[in-house]
Amino acid sequence: MKEVITCYGHENVRATHRSTLEFTKDEYLTPRGDCILCIRADKGLKDLDEKFKKALKGGKKLLVRIRVNGYVDEVVAYGDKRLTFESENSIIIRKSTYIDDRTLAIKASKAAGDIDRKIVEKLKNPEQKAIIELIILDESHTHL
Repeated sequence: MKEVITCYGHENVRATHRSTLEFTKDEYLTPRGDCILCIRADKGLKDLDEKFKKALKGGKKLLVRIRVNGYVDEVVAYGDKRLTFESENSIIIRKSTYIDDRTLAIKASKAAGDIDRKIVEKLKNPEQKAIIELIILDESHTHL
């Protein structure tokens, strides 16, 4: 099961946050948004497929694959029964177990500050497109 999100860079992308990673539909980014990797996303949490949401509510493992201009980085995180998928704008992946209406997954292997710096540099360009693949892993994916 997979969801694909397209989003774009912004000159204020810093991606230095130590515990969260965010993709947003917002058209702008202030320098304070240090967890945001890309903006103008074509989906928010509310837009995700119901089966996909149900799998994450069941605690499934999630692979987040970030593709930018030939570079790839991956984050592994987990769903949780407390997820609400309410946000129309934001998708947040957290290293912690904190959950609010913008949380996609928790217990992540990486936050914004851990993302490959080559990807972060590319996403300082507002024209740079990023493809975010959200992949529900079944138990046979033990190589990760």
